[in-house]
Amino acid sequence: MRRRQVLAYAPAVLTLPTLVSSCASVGAEDYHQRVRDTWRIGPLEGLSVPARMRELVRYATLAPSSHNTQCWRFALESDAISILPDWSRRCPAVDPDDHHLFVSLGCAAENLVQAARALGFDSDVTFAAYRDAVRVSLMPAAPKSSALFEAIPQRQSTRGEYDGKPLAVDELQALERAVADAGVHLAVLTIPQAIEAVLELVIEGNTAQMDDPAFVSELTHWIRFNQTEALTRGDGLYAASSGNPTLPSWVARPVFRLAFRTGSENDKYARQMRSSAGVAVFIAASEDKAGWIAVGRAFERFALQATAMGVRTAHLNQPVEVASLRAPMATLAGVPGQRPDLVIRFGRGPTMTPSLRRPVRAVLVDERIAV
Repeated sequence: MRRRQVLAYAPAVLTLPTLVSSCASVGAEDYHQRVRDTWRIGPLEGLSVPARMRELVRYATLAPSSHNTQCWRFALESDAISILPDWSRRCPAVDPDDHHLFVSLGCAAENLVQAARALGFDSDVTFAAYRDAVRVSLMPAAPKSSALFEAIPQRQSTRGEYDGKPLAVDELQALERAVADAGVHLAVLTIPQAIEAVLELVIEGNTAQMDDPAFVSELTHWIRFNQTEALTRGDGLYAASSGNPTLPSWVARPVFRLAFRTGSENDKYARQMRSSAGVAVFIAASEDKAGWIAVGRAFERFALQATAMGVRTAHLNQPVEVASLRAPMATLAGVPGQRPDLVIRFGRGPTMTPSLRRPVRAVLVDERIAV
């Protein structure tokens, strides 16, 4: 679109939020009630074993996933819960080898493990490669809550600007301890020059992705532009969760195509990165599904520990999603020759509007799976 066309549309775009505000606000209270029902600590005592198992699944679904696709299914057994990929929710444009999908399964598994302790189970996590399933075995134990478990309903991917202040040394050490895993390497970058170097890769990667029609189409497919879309689907990237206005779909989609521009997006990422206390890079010891699951578990512990300390996190994964940028990202992280798995910024800042999750019944596999 030529510049004069953009300028011609600009007044209408700026007034649209006001013109449709009454329409956009319809269902707002329903949305907030759904948020309260979704992001909560449930009862920890007095539940039957089947009820506890369903609660474990609910906590698992509060984990992050790429584009909030919630790319998982859960199979209940008498003494275990298996987490399987939902291939119908994969994102081939941004995640052609399903790397993010298996990282997401790892995040869900870690939430399940943390919740299991609070609900009276010890757990053991294994990966069944022959069916691409994460199996969490459950053994009765004395209930034991933790700060990480209590942080599950508070954690969010906070896509906004932070306060720009550094974290204390003991806070950084607490984040590193939370990750402690022989199968995952964590690099924490807090020096401004290093953060700027990562930002350069983020901008290069974002520019490449926004020049890819398949990426933009896939991203748009997962955006929920208003409360009605978000409530109906229960998944995806809710506009308000990124600080954007909510608009009716018939307005939002053409406005999005008009406003979604490389320069403005890169400027936004620059502000967000420079407001952050640091960047965390996660690298699996093995470049395979088991390694990606381990990264997901390690990152979720990091995110829950950060949440428990009042620290926000957000993904900036362009340097791992664009293959040509992985080598320079690995060099910045101090692991040349390896594949970086996640790039996360962190810092203190306000929370955003929470996203939603599908109900437990929507993610359960009906049949029992023999092991």
